[in-house]
Amino acid sequence: MGLFDSILIKDNHIKHSQSIKYLVSMAKLNFPHLPIEIEVENLEEFQEALDAKTDIIMLDNFSYQNVKRAVEMNKNKAILEASGNLTIKNLVQFASTGVDYLAIGKFTKDITSLDFTMHVN
Repeated sequence: MGLFDSILIKDNHIKHSQSIKYLVSMAKLNFPHLPIEIEVENLEEFQEALDAKTDIIMLDNFSYQNVKRAVEMNKNKAILEASGNLTIKNLVQFASTGVDYLAIGKFTKDITSLDFTMHVN
C-alpha cells in the first residue's frame, strides 16, 4: 500500500476549497477507481463527508462522546477511523464506540531512542 492506492483529503484541502462535497465529487470524477478518505474535525464536517458518500472518514481529535455520536450518525455508510486523542489508557473506551479503525500516533512520535554502539573486529 502506498500514497497511490487511495485519495486522502486533509484539513488543509478543506480550508482552501469550496466544500467537502466539491472535493469528494472532484476526487470521484478524476479517480473513480480509488477509495476516498477524508479527515474531519467536527460533527458538521462529518455530516458533510457522509452526505458526499465518502468511503472512509477519519475523525480527527474527536472526543469519545463525538466519536460515539458519529458512529450512530454513520449507520454503517462509511468506514470510520478515530485518530488523535488516543492513548493506551483510553484505547478500549474508543474501540467500544464501534469505529472500524483506531490510529495511534503515540507509538511512533513519542518514542525514546536507544543510544548504543556496535564494534566489529
